[in-house]
Amino acid sequence: MSTPRNTAPSHDTELSHARWRKSSYSGGANDCIEIAELPGRIAIRDSKDTQRQPLLFSRTALHALVHGIGHWPIG
Repeated sequence: MSTPRNTAPSHDTELSHARWRKSSYSGGANDCIEIAELPGRIAIRDSKDTQRQPLLFSRTALHALVHGIGHWPIG
């Protein structure tokens, strides 16, 4: 009996084809984050250090993170 091969693309393959975007509010200082939509997840990286491994989140987890940040008390 043969072992099934994993045919899903690796994170490295997905990231090499990623289309990175950053907010239009970031200005030109290159001091923000960039996001890329991947199959089934979202990648986030530091725009100052694009060679560093990005963080990967499910869409649900990223939504919860952004929603939670929006409800932090200020000051």
